[in-house]
Amino acid sequence: MLSKKTKYGLKALTFIVNSDGNNPVQVSAIAKNEQIPQKFLESILLTLRKAGVLGSKKGKHGGYYLRQEPEDILMTEVMRVLEGPIAMVPCVSLNYYEKCDDCVDEDNCSVHKLMIQVRDSALNVFRNTTLADLALKNTEDIVK
Repeated sequence: MLSKKTKYGLKALTFIVNSDGNNPVQVSAIAKNEQIPQKFLESILLTLRKAGVLGSKKGKHGGYYLRQEPEDILMTEVMRVLEGPIAMVPCVSLNYYEKCDDCVDEDNCSVHKLMIQVRDSALNVFRNTTLADLALKNTEDIVK
């Protein structure tokens, strides 16, 4: 299940993309418009800033902005920053692999085989979806 941290992070990033791209967006504006608790949002945006997805500017006209074009921000990057490993079990993780304690033979494990398919399907979606794609879908939903 997607955590609230990731859900709110995706909403915040989409809001930033759909805002005036030349100016930083204030946390309070994102929190109000996306109905996200401001303290929680500040923590999420700080995580994204530390990972290099966002930049920030202090002061009266400060806020958060994207450090790359939305077309260059893949969902694999955002998901790993906010959610952690994409794989549902550690024995199929590409970046966080760990052998399962209860598994005798990974090559013949039915759960392992299934989870590889799930991981690969999720990776296919995340690798082929950018922040620009999310923002576009969000804008299309608003127009309807």
